[in-house]
Amino acid sequence: MIKKRGSVLTLSGTPTNQTLLDAFVEMYRLAISELPRDVVEGLETGLKKETSTRAKGVLRMMLENIELVCDNTKPLCQDTGVPIMYVHYNAADYSQLQLKKLLEQATKRATKEVPLRDNALDILKEKSVGNHPIIHFEETTGKTRVELLLKGGGSENVSKVYKLPDLEVGAERDLAGIEQCIVDAVVKAQGRGCPPYIVAATVSSNIADATASAKELHIQKITSKNSEPKLAALEKRALKRINDLGIGPMGVGGNTTALAVKCSANYVHPASWFVGISVGCWSMRRVTLVLP
Repeated sequence: MIKKRGSVLTLSGTPTNQTLLDAFVEMYRLAISELPRDVVEGLETGLKKETSTRAKGVLRMMLENIELVCDNTKPLCQDTGVPIMYVHYNAADYSQLQLKKLLEQATKRATKEVPLRDNALDILKEKSVGNHPIIHFEETTGKTRVELLLKGGGSENVSKVYKLPDLEVGAERDLAGIEQCIVDAVVKAQGRGCPPYIVAATVSSNIADATASAKELHIQKITSKNSEPKLAALEKRALKRINDLGIGPMGVGGNTTALAVKCSANYVHPASWFVGISVGCWSMRRVTLVLP
């Protein structure tokens, strides 16, 4: 049996491979059609605070779209995104190989049944292969859970990587430099990534780690508080600067350019500071499935 509470699904009983497969397909179904409550409330708050008539109209259309698709189980956006999964598994209950195989099978089923748009193109064979999930595994001692993020191509295209110091942007190797990179990424994005944005940033000594860690921040609720005071202050400053840019929802102008800024700091090398910026669109589709 699958129980639903917001954007969290919980599977009970003793699961077989078939019930696991069905649950993974249901995870996709919920993700494409129902926006997490914290994101919806962020849009509602933006509408209340917005001063631009045109921006208010756009935000109202977004909220109407959310209500319509939730009632009809239709995709929130025509771009159903790239499936990115964060699997925290208990090795006493499940193996990586078992879960990987089932998640790939579920993606094929969901592409046809939910449906998902065919977003995976094999450039060597020059043909679509449906969808292909990107799966990250991490062992845990608790319950196994799968966190699904559907990241659209528009928001991914405006994401950035900066190498500090960056003289062009005016960013040094410090927290102020990281903040400057966050704001610069949104200035360059304008409305092309479907704002209001949820912007995530991570500094690291390694490019791959910076970009991957930034993207994983999208799993958090936009209302979650950063436990590091310096980063919490940075997030607050960056969000205000972004919303003062006047880009607005879908780039029509206004003061609702972003709903949240999320930051994390990994270890850096004395010779290499990389800032990964993952820009998320307003349709922040994420679902968590907890397994018994």
